[in-house]
Amino acid sequence: MALDDLGPRICIMGPSNSGKSTLAGAISRTRGMPVIHLDQLYHQPQTDWQPRPEAEFIALHDAALAGEHWVMEGNYSRCLPQRLARATGFILLDISTSLSLARYLRRSWFERDRVGALDGGRDSVKWVMIRHIAVTTRVNRKRYQALFDKVELPKITLASPRALAHFYRANGLSRS
Repeated sequence: MALDDLGPRICIMGPSNSGKSTLAGAISRTRGMPVIHLDQLYHQPQTDWQPRPEAEFIALHDAALAGEHWVMEGNYSRCLPQRLARATGFILLDISTSLSLARYLRRSWFERDRVGALDGGRDSVKWVMIRHIAVTTRVNRKRYQALFDKVELPKITLASPRALAHFYRANGLSRS
């Protein structure tokens, strides 16, 4: 499936550190669509990833959905029904847990200006995040696949770095 088949409102989901933010940024630059990073809506800027009050996050999320064109990346399943009701296409990234952990460590230690980072925040290695990637992601992976199977939008799964790289090339996308 080509990127053009996914329409003007694309929802990207997948495990932490699977490349959602980078892919959303690439689509945004290539297609001229605003990118919405759900982590930036959920967390307060200028903090060490402190969440906003729930009602504030939901209001920001739902306001972002009103746009005619967007690429939205992130999971936040409690808001998924309204997101999928507006989306015209769906991408599921599904890379291995070991690669997600390696990407998390790399971004925490070496990347300072990454796409999707929290404004004024700084990534650092946190045990809670390592546990989330190593344990919670395995459960979520099954849930995401079941969700993907039910979604009736144009959709694509990118289940390996090779598949993701092919999608970038086939659609004229660039990581930077």
